[in-house]
Amino acid sequence: MDTITEASRETPIIHHTDVLVVGSGPGGLAAAIASSRAGAETTLLERYGCFGGNLTQVGVEGFAWYRHDKTVDSEGIGAEFEHRAKSMGASNPEPQSNSHAIDGEAFKYVADVLVEEAGITPMLHRTMVAPIVEGGVIKGVIVESKAGREAILAKRVIDATGDADIAHRAGAVTHKTPIEEMMAASVMFSMNGVDKKRFIDNVKADPHTYSDWCGPDWSMETSGKEDKLFSPYLKKPFEKAIKSGLIPENLNTITGTWGAISDQGDLSYLNLIHLARLDATNPDHLTKGEMEGRRQAMLAIEALKQFNPGCENAKLRNFGMTLGVRDTRKIDAVYNMTARDVREQGKFDDSIGIFPEFIDGYGILILPTTGRYFQVPYRSMLPKGIRHLLVTGRSVGGDRDSHAAVRNMMCCAVNGQGAGVAAAVSIQTNVDVADVNIDKVQKKLIEQGARIH
Repeated sequence: MDTITEASRETPIIHHTDVLVVGSGPGGLAAAIASSRAGAETTLLERYGCFGGNLTQVGVEGFAWYRHDKTVDSEGIGAEFEHRAKSMGASNPEPQSNSHAIDGEAFKYVADVLVEEAGITPMLHRTMVAPIVEGGVIKGVIVESKAGREAILAKRVIDATGDADIAHRAGAVTHKTPIEEMMAASVMFSMNGVDKKRFIDNVKADPHTYSDWCGPDWSMETSGKEDKLFSPYLKKPFEKAIKSGLIPENLNTITGTWGAISDQGDLSYLNLIHLARLDATNPDHLTKGEMEGRRQAMLAIEALKQFNPGCENAKLRNFGMTLGVRDTRKIDAVYNMTARDVREQGKFDDSIGIFPEFIDGYGILILPTTGRYFQVPYRSMLPKGIRHLLVTGRSVGGDRDSHAAVRNMMCCAVNGQGAGVAAAVSIQTNVDVADVNIDKVQKKLIEQGARIH
């Protein structure tokens, strides 16, 4: 590969903070709020123009769609996101569960309010390009923006990038799922102009269950109890569209779920486009995925207009701002979670929260309908070899099955709250995040409304 030599330069330090959180998805947003509430001066860095990650930038609005009558759910800041959205008119009832789908557009403002109330320093429109590491200790990050290249220094850093970007570039050991095994990425979109009565009448006349997710080209492991539950699934319109020639036969992957429908005819959070063999750490793959995903979405909309009652006069409302990514890098953590942990109600002395027995990915779907749950260990956020750094969100250490559980947004918020509190406590007690007193962390988490056991 040809290279160029850049001139040496001095980068201005524009900001000092106790805790710097990089990335503002459910994990990063929860981490920043928890850190600030625990008494640390906290800064939240985000490359886009809004906070919220998957909730706002991607349009994955089903924050707790797994919740059923007997679910023992997470508590704390993640649940607060849903409650606050509901109280501020930023949600709609979710059709398949005991939850509210969050209105991704309105939640942009909800997130602003949460950040301001917590006293967090917000930094939008700045992209992290390099960590600052000295002697194995992270000291901050380099960012670039319309203002040029700048440095932000911090006593503790929380990597909530989703791809373990900071940990990876700082030299921590990370690993990436082979591309042929990666969970598909998605282009999310919403429609308006849907006749709600006709659409729902059709759903009631021909309801789908989770067993309909299985097909000749895709199998699904369940525990059996999921199979007969109602699922807001759309499949038959696309089968008809393929038979008619509207959709090419090779695009039989266009199928999936709808999220919520408003009285105004907004059909939101359409999860119908699945892009396999896409590595979201490769910008060329991202470019191809964004464009191909939008092409397939427009085909899906035309199929719904022609073959799904209630959608005859519908049209595109919006695409997500960016691709929805489920699977890239994970850290090699001090403790890497296992399939047994998430399938057999794992318990840990260093638990920082709980998450119901919900596994969704790699052809597995297990829903929490029996009250079972597992504890989330703090050590899974500790990368090896770099001090003062925590990694939260879907990049925490674990195997394939555990990733299919902890990658879900509510669990990312659980991890994030734990990371934020731990970062604050480590500063207040002058120890590395790996040596923090877990009893003190757990006590503060309970004070913040989290459930750890």
